[in-house]
Amino acid sequence: MSKYRRILLKLSGESLQGKQGYGLDPEMLASYARQIKAVAEGGTQVGIVIGGGNIFRGMTGVGKGFDRVRGDQMGMLATVINSLALQSAIENAGGKACVLTSIPMGPVGAGIYSKFRAIELMNDGYVVIIGGGTGNPFFTTDTASALRGVEIEADLLLKGTRVNGVYTADPEKDPTATKYDAIRFAEVIEKRLKVMDLTAFTLCMENDLPIFVFDMDTPGNLERVAAAQGPDDASLRAIGTLVHN
Repeated sequence: MSKYRRILLKLSGESLQGKQGYGLDPEMLASYARQIKAVAEGGTQVGIVIGGGNIFRGMTGVGKGFDRVRGDQMGMLATVINSLALQSAIENAGGKACVLTSIPMGPVGAGIYSKFRAIELMNDGYVVIIGGGTGNPFFTTDTASALRGVEIEADLLLKGTRVNGVYTADPEKDPTATKYDAIRFAEVIEKRLKVMDLTAFTLCMENDLPIFVFDMDTPGNLERVAAAQGPDDASLRAIGTLVHN
């Protein structure tokens, strides 16, 4: 039986493109779907927020001449595309999933997000994927994941990445970077480590929502986190870093 009643999983849009380097990789979607389904069937309620960087990123649009607000709105739509793709993958794996959107989108998804609708669906056994970011420009999907995690009263925010936790520097660029097994919010801010953007990070810190940054691309890691006795379980040190108060 999982220790966690409810988790919020944050996935980057880029993670869905797999090795092809763009768009949506069916193999990566299927791998994520199998892991998410296993966790949900193990008794943990799962909410998910996905970025849209594999399709369009608002800040990139600004650099190409788009107005920032329109660029961010385009990015919100990209997150909905990713959300629908993950929903389909989970359903194809035999799981139950639905998409709620932060902005009105008519027949797309299962309706507009609200805390109470999301919890109702999770209580009915659905994995709830929340698309559209916060519904407002100038906020990242990291901030959306922190906001939704606090709102749905998640026990833990899981940030799935390509690397196995938080390091003193970017391990993909600096071979001397060393990994933290656990680190406090205040220390991350003091050392200016890149975990999430400051708005998202502060929201988690002020609402005492711990973050577990982990390697999502290795199959089975998500289940290992859900099956652990807590985010500080020694068995998780190899796959991630706990950020806490």
